[in-house]
Amino acid sequence: MHSYRPEIDGLRALAILPVVLFHARVAGFTGGFIGVDVFFVISGFLITSLVANDLEQGRFSLLRFWERRARRILPALLTVAVFTMVAGWFVLLPADFARLGGSVLALTTFSSNVFFWQQSGYFGPTADELPLLHTWSLAVEEQFYLLFPITMVVITKFMPKWRTQLVLLFGVSSLLLSVWAVEHMPAAAFYLLPTRAWELALGAWLALRASGRPAHEGIRQVVSVIGVACIAVPVFAYDSGTVFPALNALAPVVGAGLVIWSNGTTRTVVGRLLAAKPLVYVGLISYPLYLWHWPLLAFARYPNASPSLSPSVIIGVIVASFVLAHLSWRFVEAPFRIRAWLPKQASMLAGAAAALVIVGISATVLGVKHFEGSKSVD
Repeated sequence: MHSYRPEIDGLRALAILPVVLFHARVAGFTGGFIGVDVFFVISGFLITSLVANDLEQGRFSLLRFWERRARRILPALLTVAVFTMVAGWFVLLPADFARLGGSVLALTTFSSNVFFWQQSGYFGPTADELPLLHTWSLAVEEQFYLLFPITMVVITKFMPKWRTQLVLLFGVSSLLLSVWAVEHMPAAAFYLLPTRAWELALGAWLALRASGRPAHEGIRQVVSVIGVACIAVPVFAYDSGTVFPALNALAPVVGAGLVIWSNGTTRTVVGRLLAAKPLVYVGLISYPLYLWHWPLLAFARYPNASPSLSPSVIIGVIVASFVLAHLSWRFVEAPFRIRAWLPKQASMLAGAAAALVIVGISATVLGVKHFEGSKSVD
C-alpha cells in the first residue's frame, strides 16, 4: 500500500492557487491555467499507483475502482451543478440558461470537454460567462478513469514486462499528436483526451517506476527546485496567446513530474515546504475549490457582460470560494469517502447513476422549458 505523501497535497495547492488567480484576472498570473496540467500529472500518478498496487496484490476490481472515483468526484460535482442551475435560473437570460442545461447534461455524461470544444474556445470572449466551462478538465480525467484501468488490466495480463514501456510509448504518441493538433485543430488539442493523455501518462509512468533505485540526495534536492521553477515560471510567463498545450505544456508537466519523483523516498527541502500544513490544507480542498470558484466568477461577471471585476468583488468571490470549498469538503465529500453515506458498493454505484440521470434530465428539461417560455412571452 502506498503511504500518504503530504507534499503531493502541497503540489495540488501549487496547482490550484494560480488557476484561481488566473481566472480572477489577478495581475501577473497570466499563465495560471497551467495548474490544470499539474493536476493531470498528479492524477495520473496517484491513480496508477492505486491500480498497479491492487493488480500486484491480485485484488483489483473495476467496480471497486469506479466506486472510489464516484465517491471522490460526484458528490461535490453534482452539488455545484445543482447550485449552478438554481442560480442560473435567476441570473441568466433564457438562451444562456438553456445552454447551461446542455453543459450540465454533458457534465453528467462525462463529456464536458467535447461539449465546450464544440461550443467555444477556452480563451474566447464569452468564456468568462459560462458557469461550467471549467468542468472540461474533469471530463478529461473521468474519461481517463474509465479507460486507463481497463488498459492496465489488459497489459498486466498479456504483456506485464512491457507495462512501463507501453505507458511511455502511449504518452509520447499523445504528445506528438498534441504537437500536430495545435497547428491543425487547436481547440481539439486543448480540450480532448487524446492530446492531453500524455500529461496523465507521465504521472502513470512515474508511478510504475516508483520502485526504482533512489537517486542521490543532492540530485533530488536540485531536481525538486528545478521542478518547482518549471511550474512557477510559466504561471507568469505564459498568457492567452501562448500556443497550448503541446510543447509549451512540457515545462509545467515535467516540473510536476520532477517534484513527485524527487520526493519519492524522502522529502527534499521543497518537499518539506510543500508538506507544510497551510499548503496541505489548500491541497485537500483543491477539488471543491476548483469546482466553486469558476461559477461564482461567471455569475459575478454576467450582469455587466465584462471580464473585469473590482478588487473588492474579486476578494469576495475568492473568500466565498474557499468557504464553500471547505464546507463541501467537510460536509459533502467526506461523508461519502468515509462511507458514512451509502456505505456499500452497490448502493453507491446505484445512487451515483440515479443522481447523474436525474440531474442531467432535469437540467435539459428546465433549460428547454425556460427558453421556450421566454419565446412565448416575446
